[in-house]
Amino acid sequence: MVFTRSKNTPLPVLFLMTVIAALLPCRSYCQINERDEKTPEVGISEHLDRFVPDVALIDRDSSQVQLADLINKPTVISFVYYNCPGLCSPLLDGIAEMIEKTDLELGADYQVLTISFNPEDTPSLGRSKKKNYTAQITKDANTRDHWIWLTADSATIYTITQAMGFHYKREGKEFAHAAAIMFLSPEGKITRYLYGTYFLPFDVKMAAIEASEGRSSPTINKVLRFCFNYDAKGRRYVFNINKITGAVVLSGALIFFLTLVFKKRGTKTGNAPNEKN
Repeated sequence: MVFTRSKNTPLPVLFLMTVIAALLPCRSYCQINERDEKTPEVGISEHLDRFVPDVALIDRDSSQVQLADLINKPTVISFVYYNCPGLCSPLLDGIAEMIEKTDLELGADYQVLTISFNPEDTPSLGRSKKKNYTAQITKDANTRDHWIWLTADSATIYTITQAMGFHYKREGKEFAHAAAIMFLSPEGKITRYLYGTYFLPFDVKMAAIEASEGRSSPTINKVLRFCFNYDAKGRRYVFNINKITGAVVLSGALIFFLTLVFKKRGTKTGNAPNEKN
């Protein structure tokens, strides 16, 4: 975009318009183009900004609960099966470590739902597994109740895993699957995926902040949200140098513009003829 100066356009205004025009491409450059890819047989296809269906699940007491009733705060979802000999154990260890190390308070700032995608898993087996993994958490024991373990029938499992883009394949008695956690807003909207079996406390905090958008957040959270963006390729949060540089340059241009305007006004006032008594 090019601006041409007319005879009546003040130099400070032209300078400010030029700076703004230079910064316009920054927004499109900073945004990550996340295109829909072919659905994998095993893996994860991100369904960001979609809402999870309200399905019926079974809790540790063998009672039926509605997913919508459980989600009333930022929520972390993990899919596992309880007798998994591979990825599930490191993933659950990673979640326990996440709960232990992050400065967020489980139950107040967020909660964790672990859902078995094996319809043969039972609530009693879930209780046993939960006891093993929550034993790693040294924080207030009451917070452990907010790591909720759930089972479901095959139809429900299919509905929730497809909705969240979690794709797995049965191989004999075992399953081939990926390792990740998904974040939901208090309204049940999918906001972020974090991959692997170990999660940096900072990444977890940023994802929880994103999930809580639409609700009042502390000022420091708003600052963090402005300064850091999620890098879909690197699958981590990175410092947004483009956004910060743009804000600094624009602020500097605005200060320069205002300085020139007030200086010009001051000069005109100083040169005004004195009124006679």
